[in-house]
Amino acid sequence: MISTTAWASSQKLWLSNSEQHPIVSEAEIRKALSNLSQPLFVVLGKDGPVIYQDGKINTEGLGFEILARIPAQDISRLGDPEFLKAHGVKAAYMAGAMANGIASEELVIALGKSGYLASFGAAGLVPSRVEQAIHRIQKELPNGPYAFNLIHSPSEEALERGAVDLYLKYGVKTVEASAFLDLTEHIVRYRVAGLKRRSDNTIETGNRVIAKISRREVASKFMRPAPLKFLEKLLLANQITKEQMEMAKSVPMCDDIIVEADSGGHTDNRPLPCLLPSILGLRDEIQAEFHYSPPLRVGAGGGISTPLSALGAYMMGASFIVTGSVNQACVESGSCDHVRKVLAQAEMADVAMAPAADMFEMGVKLQVLKRGTLFPMRAQKLYEIYRTYPSLESIPQDEKSRLETQIFRRSLEQIWTDTRAYFLSRDPEQVHMAEADPKQKMALVFRWYLGLSSRWANSGEKGREMDYQIWAGPAMGAFNDWVKGTYLSEPQSRNASVVAEAILHGAAYFSRVRQAEAQGIRFDSRLLDYRPSR
Repeated sequence: MISTTAWASSQKLWLSNSEQHPIVSEAEIRKALSNLSQPLFVVLGKDGPVIYQDGKINTEGLGFEILARIPAQDISRLGDPEFLKAHGVKAAYMAGAMANGIASEELVIALGKSGYLASFGAAGLVPSRVEQAIHRIQKELPNGPYAFNLIHSPSEEALERGAVDLYLKYGVKTVEASAFLDLTEHIVRYRVAGLKRRSDNTIETGNRVIAKISRREVASKFMRPAPLKFLEKLLLANQITKEQMEMAKSVPMCDDIIVEADSGGHTDNRPLPCLLPSILGLRDEIQAEFHYSPPLRVGAGGGISTPLSALGAYMMGASFIVTGSVNQACVESGSCDHVRKVLAQAEMADVAMAPAADMFEMGVKLQVLKRGTLFPMRAQKLYEIYRTYPSLESIPQDEKSRLETQIFRRSLEQIWTDTRAYFLSRDPEQVHMAEADPKQKMALVFRWYLGLSSRWANSGEKGREMDYQIWAGPAMGAFNDWVKGTYLSEPQSRNASVVAEAILHGAAYFSRVRQAEAQGIRFDSRLLDYRPSR
């Protein structure tokens, strides 16, 4: 079960606990490695290397020859302890926001009560729905931890502004800022409005920002202080004080950065081994310039769903890890049972890129599940038509008929009537622009399908299963491969906190294995097949 390389260090020792017995069988070694609270000692016995657990080491006199020390490895030791301190959590782990309430109140509360940070998926929801979520989460988690998503909404600025209004009104102290292409006055307002001067003259950043990025240029904006143009505008509007404006010049726009690699939903499909070191290097450059205290923390998300992917991120320097797709398949998510079942069957290749509803006109895409749904193909068809024709009226009749019968199942005129009414109550400016610009009107009509398709998936709309828009990345398939044959292979067994514990415990298990390997110890391959167990 254990072998050693020629360069393993050695030292004479003996175990003062005379009742200790060597651990030699596969089951015993697996159990010992899984018992994270106990240190292990690999020693050279008569018949080769063996493990002793919790033995008191005494190097006086003759005894065994020590080959490796494997320290205790609690999950709290993974990542940056400052993340735990700042957010009041027990592990450097976060469940990222999934729009339209997929990252639901139930998900945030369940993880929060288990000591993990989770972000409510406020994107795409009307203000009254977000307000409802704030009340419920704050009631269940009065002292946290929790966060709320603040998504950049270039096509519907009123939503971004309204979300900030709510977060400031109700004292939401942590937001996850996502899909930002640049800073806006709204995210700057949220950040700066929470700045206070402590009695020792240091600055308290009352409103924490966790910025999810996938580009260096965007990361740089969040790592630096707020732009003066926004500060001056906010001061003029009496939305910040002059003292807050001065303090803002010496604090970064965020506390934490999430490096988003190949994830579900909005993604640039960047490989984490390339992107994370680049952003870590950028952080260090900016830290050398501004000397923030404490320094910015950089976490990793996208593609993380198994113990080894989690450990890999930590080992590359991630302060914390962020999961997404795997949480959508959990019982607490805002998705329906049909979606959870399909996600539990997904393989790594069962994903595709499709046009995004919130940035449709810009050609921005997001990653979705293609297994069991025609949404990716149908959404792409809509974008091709949008690019080809200047207005709804210019679409050829046969093409229009196919749209109405195969995708919309209603006339385009009926859809515009409903869309117009929807935006008049939500963001009237969108209607005014559409009535003045036929191209924009077509975009809003097509976004009707793109927007509802994700809501159909959440509510389990009968008859629309082939139109479900299900956000997912390759991490979903990797997780399914890992838990195959275990109790977590069944969707009804997937509780978000249980999934978090399984991933983190497995990462700590493999961390101990890697520490032993670094000292020249090699374990049998069967011990490297770690699976979740009850």
